[in-house]
Amino acid sequence: MDRWLGLIRSVVIYHNPLRTRAWRRFYREVLEPGNVVFDVGAHVGTRARAMRAAGAKVVAVEPQDLFAGFLRRTLPQDITLIEAALGAAQRQARMAVSSRHPTVSSLQDSFVAQAEDAPGFDHVRWDRQQTVKMTTLDRLITEFGVPQYIKIDVEGYELDVLLGLTQPVEMISVEYLPGFPDLTRAVIDRLSQLGPYRFNPMAGERTAFLWSDWRDAEETTAWLEKLPAKAPSGDLFARLEIP
Repeated sequence: MDRWLGLIRSVVIYHNPLRTRAWRRFYREVLEPGNVVFDVGAHVGTRARAMRAAGAKVVAVEPQDLFAGFLRRTLPQDITLIEAALGAAQRQARMAVSSRHPTVSSLQDSFVAQAEDAPGFDHVRWDRQQTVKMTTLDRLITEFGVPQYIKIDVEGYELDVLLGLTQPVEMISVEYLPGFPDLTRAVIDRLSQLGPYRFNPMAGERTAFLWSDWRDAEETTAWLEKLPAKAPSGDLFARLEIP
């Protein structure tokens, strides 16, 4: 029962019509028809559907059996669904799952261990585990081509996903969690290794960039470190600076 209540809660929250329309408007501004995009951590498919509405060719990646089953039944047929997790190598892994709050299920042990004491997570319990198949971004690129955009929202496992990528991509977004600044700082460092990226955040579920300009890794890290732990999470966008 808890699992189904968790799914229903996620659908109600993330299939909000206002939120859906906002993301569609945003992706129409930043994507071109025919762009290849990867939605890593597709959840209930809100972003995947919004990117498809912008004309993109969408590959949705979701390892959690509850959400993958929902996506199999509800996604448009022209969205490719990969029922797997992404990481640094092909293998099997154990995911900590919260039945009542499945959106915060995670493969990152340190995130789960620390989250119980972090702001906003005091009500969450990870009560079971699921074995998941893991592949890499490089493998997806071999199969589907180099994407113009990768969205990654995997509850603290973003760095591990990026360790499976060995080339820069035009635009990448990752979830940032103010209560876990070390995780996002490591992601910024990894992206800087891949290419000359500049950054711009979106706070909460807003679909507007926080800054009027795109800033370098040092400036972005300084901003991150000043955020209070109770600040809302959001999306940190990284755009490749082309000379």
